[in-house]
Amino acid sequence: MAVKILIKRSLPADKAHKLIPLFQQLRTLAMNQPGYISGETLQRIDSMGEYIVISTWQSVENWQQWATSQSRIELQNQIDAALSEKTEYEIYQYS
Repeated sequence: MAVKILIKRSLPADKAHKLIPLFQQLRTLAMNQPGYISGETLQRIDSMGEYIVISTWQSVENWQQWATSQSRIELQNQIDAALSEKTEYEIYQYS
């Protein structure tokens, strides 16, 4: 069953130039992973700097394989270090 992963981040304006390329690398790599369906990035209107990525996968197992892959972990660690906080993840399935 397909799942949606919500990835929440607060992006300070002074760090955008460093982080946007990392986000793009993550998306490019994810698109080539087994089970990846789609992804979109939304910026919150009433709170500048808040973003959510909605990533759709064929199964939670596909997501977990990608989430625990070495290439993703390396990029995510760079992102978290630049943000000085952990990225939040939520996993949802269709009901």
